[in-house]
Amino acid sequence: MDSSRRLFLAGTGSVVASAALAGCQKAPAIAARSPRRVERILHGIPTSDGDGVRLNRVIGQPALRNLDPFILLDRFHSDDPDAYIRGFPDHPHRGFETVTVMLEGRMRHRDSRGNHGVIGGGGAQWMTAGRGIIHSEMPEQEQGLMSGFQLWVNLPASEKFCPQFYQDLGRDQLAQGKLGAAGGRISVIAGNVDGLVGPVRERPTEPLLFTAVLEDDRLTSIDTPEGHTAFVFVGSGGVEIGPDATPVREGAIAILGGGRSLEVRAPAERSEILVAAGKPLREPIVQYGPFVMNTEAEIRQAFADYRAGVLDRG
Repeated sequence: MDSSRRLFLAGTGSVVASAALAGCQKAPAIAARSPRRVERILHGIPTSDGDGVRLNRVIGQPALRNLDPFILLDRFHSDDPDAYIRGFPDHPHRGFETVTVMLEGRMRHRDSRGNHGVIGGGGAQWMTAGRGIIHSEMPEQEQGLMSGFQLWVNLPASEKFCPQFYQDLGRDQLAQGKLGAAGGRISVIAGNVDGLVGPVRERPTEPLLFTAVLEDDRLTSIDTPEGHTAFVFVGSGGVEIGPDATPVREGAIAILGGGRSLEVRAPAERSEILVAAGKPLREPIVQYGPFVMNTEAEIRQAFADYRAGVLDRG
């Protein structure tokens, strides 16, 4: 076994959660009124991942272990190369999907199946790890701003061992347009927003995922799938959300209650947001580092397969 694999197996931290445990965020109940209200506001916590990459962990922290079907949300944003330049060397995944949203900078990925490419600023990647993959994500640049998100989306038990799949999506492949009647722009990665349909293929969680820039204080109302778990992360500026105009500032996630629409405006300054909604799976979640399965036995098998070098084999 090479040194990088030994370090990974020795240093992996554990997070084990079940849908029945207190650490699991249940899907919100449907509200009587159509617009979604803010149920909870949290800030990310500083941490590091990969080879010392500094970031803020928003979902996957002690206060929010998961938000079914979302397992993790990391925010990275720095113009200091020392914060990101060593990137994320080879590491495994099984049982879920990783979504990389690049706002600025470039990230090169390679995997054990021979796939490779570059995720550029304004683009995204939707990777289905499925039965297993070993991949790396390394900055393509040595200077300048590196900014974006990584979101982990769970797979149902029936799809945990599905084939691996990538969608590398450049900026011009995303569905972009004006944000309703208000000033601003939207870039849709998955789902349908007012006729703008994101290019991500059909997924079990029926996701809605987009970034938006709000340029003025006019109210925008965006349809969201009823029954889906939904959140808004404010990347810059500050917004007001819902019929109560709940303020949410930069660096915070707003977990939304039930309803059919998101009402949002930027009352004082240009603001950037990431919005996600997904159908909750309501299945047991057992996570250990880079593996997300339904049982502890499946986690043990994932580690055994990784050590044996067969994690990514069908």
